[in-house]
Amino acid sequence: MKRVVILLMVAVLAITAFAQSRGESLLKQADQAMAAQEYIKARYLYLQAYQAFQKEGNVDKAVPAAVNVAALYHRENYYKEAFDVLNAADAALMAKEEEAAAKKPALHYPLDRERQKMYMKLRKADKAAEQLGRMQSWASQAKDSTLTVDLLAASAQQYYMFGQTDKGDDAVNRLIALYETRSDYDKAGQCYKDLIEMAGRTGNARLISRTYEKYVAWADSVATVKSDARVAALEQELDQARTDIADRDSSLTAKTAIIVGLCVLAAILAAVLIIGAIILLRYIALSRRQKKQIETARAHNELKTKFISNISAQLEPTLNTLPSDLPAVRALRGFTGHIQELSDLEASLSELYPTEPTDIAKFCQALGEELEDKVKPEVKVIVDAPKVSAPLSEEPLARVLDHILENAAIYTPIGGKITLEAKKRGPHNIQFIITNTGEPIDPEQLTTIFKPFASVRDLTKGDGLGLPICALLTTKMNGTLRVDESYTSGARFVIELHP
Repeated sequence: MKRVVILLMVAVLAITAFAQSRGESLLKQADQAMAAQEYIKARYLYLQAYQAFQKEGNVDKAVPAAVNVAALYHRENYYKEAFDVLNAADAALMAKEEEAAAKKPALHYPLDRERQKMYMKLRKADKAAEQLGRMQSWASQAKDSTLTVDLLAASAQQYYMFGQTDKGDDAVNRLIALYETRSDYDKAGQCYKDLIEMAGRTGNARLISRTYEKYVAWADSVATVKSDARVAALEQELDQARTDIADRDSSLTAKTAIIVGLCVLAAILAAVLIIGAIILLRYIALSRRQKKQIETARAHNELKTKFISNISAQLEPTLNTLPSDLPAVRALRGFTGHIQELSDLEASLSELYPTEPTDIAKFCQALGEELEDKVKPEVKVIVDAPKVSAPLSEEPLARVLDHILENAAIYTPIGGKITLEAKKRGPHNIQFIITNTGEPIDPEQLTTIFKPFASVRDLTKGDGLGLPICALLTTKMNGTLRVDESYTSGARFVIELHP
């Protein structure tokens, strides 16, 4: 009986060691795939590692793996899958805490941090604020300085993203003050640079300008602090040298050597300070030039918009004097209208269209019925859409889909097929896919198909501005429009919205 018990214990230990070695091995492979930017492979391996750690009951390893899985899911806009993984990890963590009768706030924090990132990306200010509050609670309980630093950085990003500039400034100031108390000036400087980079990505010129000014002022003060510290160190060395000289008064040669050495050191320090001042002045000049370039680019863009608008307005009276039944006159009228619309859309890209609940199946079916009168004989029009409701900008979306469907009707041969599909990929991810059979799009046109004025055209045969306008309309619906280049039996356009 004793031998059986011993064998069972050995078997249990062997199984545990295997699970541990398997989880660690998968985690190592996942880290390597991540470093190689093989994101799909990394996501799969992190998921396997997470499941292995869960089976072994090792939440300390399982939670970071789950956070990596969620981050890679939401990187590709698979928000539902990302939230599911985080919720499962949360539930397992709470069960483990209840079993051990001990809280693990440092493990809860990264789960809520990942949720906060997703809600920020989805522009859900209230949800992001809820996660930030939870993060503050976990960081306070954990008493971990690393979490404190990350919390301040996360707070600053969220406040700036949702227009709470004063709170963002407060979080940044506290973060920089924390670095300064540690004399970690490099990280403090990087904090300003990260903020400038974030403002550049979001096109916030005001934040860029204000941050540059604050960064220059901070750099000046830090340079002074560093100089004072170096001078204080030099003075300390000088005092020590004088003490040594007094103690060794018997050797005049030694005194002279020490004084000469100190003079050389002072000269080196002066040279270093001069070089540092020159570098700082050059950086300030570069920052001011960049600021001026940003302002100039913005002014030029505004002038371009006004110029295009003026051209369209000046052409209109002349076109009204010409016979309206001439194809060239009709083409010019359409062209000037498209130019004006392009200009208006570019000037208002940051203003998203409002949405309202829409029956996707009914909406798509109506578009398909309208298309049936425009196709060639024996062309099949197929609509495949789920019977669900989603928040959509119905009018601009219908316009984009109509344009692409009408193009499909033109290029689909007799007996061909046109398909309109709608797919709900997640709570905030809806795809509309239009596919037609026939000749595929010329590969040379794929790089310019959504760019206006990419080629000289006969306006009576179309001005080529329809798809560029559709791309801008899709952007104002918080989405993207692209061609599926892998489809070679015709043409396939994919509209992906994130309402």
